Amino acid sequence: MEDDKRKKELFLSQKKLLDTFLSTGAITEEQYEKSLSGLCTKMGVDREGNGKK
Repeated sequence: MEDDKRKKELFLSQKKLLDTFLSTGAITEEQYEKSLSGLCTKMGVDREGNGKK
């Protein structure tokens, strides 16, 4: 259970960084979607950071 919590915190931290990049124009919407999708796949979570079953 503790590992799931850590994984979610790490995911949300990485997602926040992507959100910042998008909002400042450092990346495009397309780059954001591709990066977020890859992050979800690699970490095995949905877009809210919940583990996939």
